Amino acid sequence: MKAVLLRKPGDLAIAEVADPGPAPAGHVRVRVGAVGICGSDVHYYEHGRIGDFVVRSPMVLGHETAGTIEEVGPGVETLKRGDRVAMEPGVPCGSCDVCRGGRYNLCPDIRFWATPPVDGSLAEYVVHPASFAYRLPATMSLADGALIEPLAVGVHACRRGGVAPGDVVAITGAGTIGAVTLMAALAFGASRVVVSDVVPERLERARRLGASEAVDARTASLASTARATTGRGADVAIECSGHPGAPAALIDATAPGGHIVLVGMGPQPVPIDTVAAMVKELDVSTVFRYAHAYQTAIDLVATGRIRPEVLVTDRFPFDRAIDAFALARRPAPGTGKIVIEL
Repeated sequence: MKAVLLRKPGDLAIAEVADPGPAPAGHVRVRVGAVGICGSDVHYYEHGRIGDFVVRSPMVLGHETAGTIEEVGPGVETLKRGDRVAMEPGVPCGSCDVCRGGRYNLCPDIRFWATPPVDGSLAEYVVHPASFAYRLPATMSLADGALIEPLAVGVHACRRGGVAPGDVVAITGAGTIGAVTLMAALAFGASRVVVSDVVPERLERARRLGASEAVDARTASLASTARATTGRGADVAIECSGHPGAPAALIDATAPGGHIVLVGMGPQPVPIDTVAAMVKELDVSTVFRYAHAYQTAIDLVATGRIRPEVLVTDRFPFDRAIDAFALARRPAPGTGKIVIEL
């Protein structure tokens, strides 16, 4: 079958790779229909590594994926041939203490698509555990299904921060993850969401998505805006930019007794004024991917509370996947999600 193969940093090709074969017990064989390009895909393409994860041999990219089931393996009773599914890309061992405790995203033996040495999903077919394939309702497209993956990050971040009806939420970063976190916060009942970024086109998109205030961090203060909004600051503040100065801005913007959630990963180490956080008795949480978020994200889209398709600015057919990655490497200021459709 054909797949988008990263042969080495800077060397990407549509190549022939081995077909994954029939679905074994507990699995489904899926014809891939849509794959979103994630920043991690681009980072592996350009640098060949993210932290300790190093591309040492050719690897198929892609992990934001939806498709149509062609075959179900023995024992699969919840899905059938022809079902359209979004697939959660991380498959944990299911038996370690972390998995048994419910936080399977932290499983030390998790196999996550397009994380070396595990191949990704940007191919004609994949075989995947049925328990990590989620049926899409008829109202959702396969592109919507592919975007469930980044939306799951936003859902998980809001859960980690305890976003509740009536809360004021502050978000640093208005890229894709900041945008889906904004959408999730509003769906969770936030009364106002204040978003900061330095790209005017992203700030304008945040306004269209429902941000009550969009702050240009080059010229204005997130903290001042948050305090002006509530008189005391944000109830929950979520960092989605990866900028090393963002945690400090969030500490300043959060109300006493509030909650900070760190999502964005950027240059390390990141300085954090722990005393400034302590005198406000702020709760600080971190996010690593997500757990138990896919079905919630699908339900929020199916009921119309979130419309992920508005994030898509560019669609490419599979045979132009290399062009799609070229755009992802050098996006225009207004570029949003890029989706490859098979």
